[in-house]
Amino acid sequence: MRGYVGLCAGLLTLLCASTSAADPTSNKSSDVVSAQAKPNHLTAAAFAQLPFVEHAELSPDGRRFAGLIAADGRQIIAIHELFETTTKPFLLAVPDDTQADWVKWVNDDNILVGLSGLMPVEGDRWYVSRVIAINRVTHKLTRIFAKSGGQNAGDVIWIPSDGSNQILLAAQNSIYLDTEFWPAVYKVDVTSGRMTKQLSGRESVMNWIADASGQVRAGIAYDDLSRSYTLLYRDGTGSFRTITRADTRKREGLITPFLFQTGSQALVMHDDEQGNNAIYQQDVLTQKDLATTFTASKGEVEDIILSDDRTALLGVTTTQAEGGIHWIDPALADLQASFDKAVPDGKVRIESMNRDRTKMLVRVSAANWPGALYYYDVEIGRLIKIAPISTAIGNMRLSSVKMVDYPARDGLRIEGVLTLPKGREPHDLPFIIMPHGGPWGQDTLTYDYWAQFLASLGYAVLQPNFRGSTGYGTEFLRKGEGQLGLAMQDDVTDGVRWAVNQGIADPKRVCIVGASYGGYAAMWGIVKDPDLYRCAISIAGVASLRREVNDFGGKLMSRKYRDDWQRMTPDFAAVSPLNAVDRIKTPLLLVHGKKDVTVDHVQSARMYGRMQQAGKNVEFVSLPLADHFYTREADRLTLLTSMEQFLAKYNPAR
Repeated sequence: MRGYVGLCAGLLTLLCASTSAADPTSNKSSDVVSAQAKPNHLTAAAFAQLPFVEHAELSPDGRRFAGLIAADGRQIIAIHELFETTTKPFLLAVPDDTQADWVKWVNDDNILVGLSGLMPVEGDRWYVSRVIAINRVTHKLTRIFAKSGGQNAGDVIWIPSDGSNQILLAAQNSIYLDTEFWPAVYKVDVTSGRMTKQLSGRESVMNWIADASGQVRAGIAYDDLSRSYTLLYRDGTGSFRTITRADTRKREGLITPFLFQTGSQALVMHDDEQGNNAIYQQDVLTQKDLATTFTASKGEVEDIILSDDRTALLGVTTTQAEGGIHWIDPALADLQASFDKAVPDGKVRIESMNRDRTKMLVRVSAANWPGALYYYDVEIGRLIKIAPISTAIGNMRLSSVKMVDYPARDGLRIEGVLTLPKGREPHDLPFIIMPHGGPWGQDTLTYDYWAQFLASLGYAVLQPNFRGSTGYGTEFLRKGEGQLGLAMQDDVTDGVRWAVNQGIADPKRVCIVGASYGGYAAMWGIVKDPDLYRCAISIAGVASLRREVNDFGGKLMSRKYRDDWQRMTPDFAAVSPLNAVDRIKTPLLLVHGKKDVTVDHVQSARMYGRMQQAGKNVEFVSLPLADHFYTREADRLTLLTSMEQFLAKYNPAR
C-alpha cells in the first residue's frame, strides 16, 4: 500500500459560519482606558467567556487582521477589516474534532491556517496535520495537499515577503516506511493548490529549514535506534553534508540554525554556561560560536521574533516571570519603552506587526486583568482600541497577583504565583494549591482565568513552579528527573506549608486543583498526603502513568519518548494514582472532555470506576464535546460551575 488517501477527510471538512458577528472596530477609543476596579460580583459565566481573539496576525499592509475569534461560544477562523466598517468579517468554523493551531498571512489577500486532529489510522489514533489557505476577497478555501496519504503535511517552512502567492511546504505522502514517508519540500501556490517538488525526501529527515530567499539550507534527521539527531547543511543549492550529531542518551542537544547570514554564518540557540537558553552567532560548518547575540538577565530565551523577510532578529521572548519581549531592534526597543512608560499599571505587548513595522496589534493587560487589543500606527502615534479581550470583565481589575518564592524541604528555592482574593485580608484564607500541567511548563505573571475565578470565590491560590518546570534552566529542569511523584510532589506540598506558616492559608481549609499533569498531581497529592487536603479536583488528569499518555502516532520516536519518561520515574505503576486508591481519604472531582487529544478521557473514567469500587467519595463530570484546552465556552462554564459547587460542598470559602 502506498498511502492512506482518506486520512484527512474529516480534518479538511470546514463549514462556513454566519458572518453576523459584531464589528470589533465599533469601539475606537483613541487612548488606553485605565482599568478600574468595580464593586459588582462576577459570575462563573464572566470568567468562562472566550477571549475576543487568539493568534491575532496583522496583514502585511496593516489594514486587517486574522485570527481565532470568539463567536457563538466557540473559536472560529476570522478575517476582520480594521477600517472598512461596512465590510462584514469573514468567519469560518472548525469542526469539533479539529483544532486550528496557527494563522499566518502570505500576502495582503491570503492567509494560511494550520489544522490538526486526532484521526483513526490503521487501528490506532494519530495526530494528523494539514494546511488550508483562505482568500479574503473571494472567500475561496484551498485545501493544500488534501490528497496526501501522510500523517503530517502542514509544515510551512517559508513564506514570501514580496507579496507573491507561493510558499514552501514540507509534507509526508505516506504513512508507510517507503520513499514517500520522508517529507519532501514543495513550492505551493496558495490560491490554486498547485505544487511542484523542490526537494525529495531523505531517509530519517523529518524537518527541513529554509533561508530568507526560500532555499532549503538544512535538514534534521532522527534515528530512534541510536536516539540520535543529525544536522545536514548546505551552502546555497549545493549538496547536503552531515555537520554534527547529538546523542540524546548522553544528554546532547542538536544545535540548529534559525536565521542564515553570509557564508556559513547563522544565528542559533543553545545553553549558556549557566544552562540557560541564549542566542549566538555561529559558523555552522565548524559549530563554533563567533559572538553572543543575546542572553537573558533573568530566566532564559523562550522564542524568537524575526523580521517579515526573515533577515533580522527583532526580539526574543524570555521566561522571566514578568513575561514580555526583549526587543533587539533599537526602534522597537524605544517604542516598547514608551509604551511601558505610558501604561505603568499594565503590560503592553506588541502581538503582531505589518511588513514595514509601522502598524501593529498591541495587547494591554495585567496579571489581574485580561486587557484589550489595540491598533497602533507609528505615524499617528496613539493606540486605537479594537476590543476588550473579555466584554464581561471589561476594564475591571480583579484579584492581586504576585510572585513569591519558598524553600523546599531540601533547601531548593521554588518560585510560584500567588493570587489573593480581592477585598479580603490575606490571613487564614481558604486555600488552593494549583500545580501546572506538563510537567514541563511554567506559571508566570499573566492573566489566568482559573486562578482569578477561584480568587473571586474567596480562595487564595498558589501556582508553584516545582522542580522539573521549564524556564529556570537545565539544572532546575533536571532536578525533576527520577522525582515524579516524589520530590516534585513534595515541592507542591511545601508550598502549602509555606502559605500556612506565612499565615495566608488556613491549614484546615486546603484543596488541590490541577489540569493535565496538574490533574495527576492533584490525585497523587491526596494519595501521598491524604490528611493535608479537604478536597481535590483533577481536570483531564493522568491517573495511570505510562509512556504513551500523549504519544499518538509517534512510533517513529517511541524509544526516545520511553527514555524521556523513564528519566522522570523508573516505575510508572508505583506513582500512579489508579494503583493507590485505597490510600485516598479526600473527596475527588474528576472533569474530562471526550474530545481531549492530549490526555485520553479513559484516564478519568478508569479513576472514577476504581474510586467507586473502593467506596470512595468521587464525582465525575464527563463533557462530550470538550477538548484538552476547553476552547468551547459552554465547556468552560460547566467546568467552572462544577468546581464552584464542589468546593462549596467540601471547602466553603465563606
